Amino acid sequence: MNVQLHLRLLAAAASTGLALTACGSSGSTSHAPASPSAPPDTPASSSSSPRSAAAPAPPGTTTGLAPQTYKPTALPEPKTRTAHASGLGRLQPLWPFTSLAQARAWERDYHSGGHQPWHLDPDLTALAFTQGYLGFQDIGRVSSHHVSGRHAHIGVGLSKPKGVTGTAATIHLVRYGTGRDAPWEVVGTDDTTFSLTLPAYGATVRSPLLTGGRITGVDESIRVQVRQPSSGAPLGTACCVAAGGKNQPWKERVSYRGATNRVLTVVATTGGHVAEVERFTVTAVHPG
Repeated sequence: MNVQLHLRLLAAAASTGLALTACGSSGSTSHAPASPSAPPDTPASSSSSPRSAAAPAPPGTTTGLAPQTYKPTALPEPKTRTAHASGLGRLQPLWPFTSLAQARAWERDYHSGGHQPWHLDPDLTALAFTQGYLGFQDIGRVSSHHVSGRHAHIGVGLSKPKGVTGTAATIHLVRYGTGRDAPWEVVGTDDTTFSLTLPAYGATVRSPLLTGGRITGVDESIRVQVRQPSSGAPLGTACCVAAGGKNQPWKERVSYRGATNRVLTVVATTGGHVAEVERFTVTAVHPG
């Protein structure tokens, strides 16, 4: 799916008053502990009632005139890989911005013309990452919502088939920048029953890339992709590894080409029972 089209649709939905409604359950839910594959520097999040968010409009629908679309890749990326360059310490910027300069450019555009206000909503950013960037169209529901300071942990789950419950992944986001209107940035996932621990978070890698982690499930089929924000299609895909059992290791080697962004996304998925993608996990790496 074209990411820019998806972002324009999101912007239109946000500008016409996209509503966020509370889930039927009441009270607070506890945030699942992150596995060792979670990004470092992750504070414990405070719990709040999960809320559901309307999934972004599918391609071809009309939601009104979208404001001018901000292009995250319009600015050059920093040549260094230091914490100062990313502005996130040891955390890695996966999406939608590839540098602090891009995030600040959007913030200026927002202040001058209100461009793409969905960047200020962690739920919508998590759904845009899942559906627009990763291309998982069936995952269009927010299953949990936890925000603590400048960190957010947003659970996303299948929106179809109708009546399905559960969480496909819990996405970790942070405010990218120090301003009051700093946008939300995806930096990783909090993993429990399906993890991606190889390669290590923030590692420098080359193709072919050995990936692996642990999984709990029955008759699982694991697919691995390498992606970057400036490309609409995966840079490489490996499929499929049969897996199952309780906390069992899995491994897969994936080849990729065409890496130009400073940070790449490695995503592993499993599914095949009720949907092609039922769970997923991501990590961040640097191309060597």
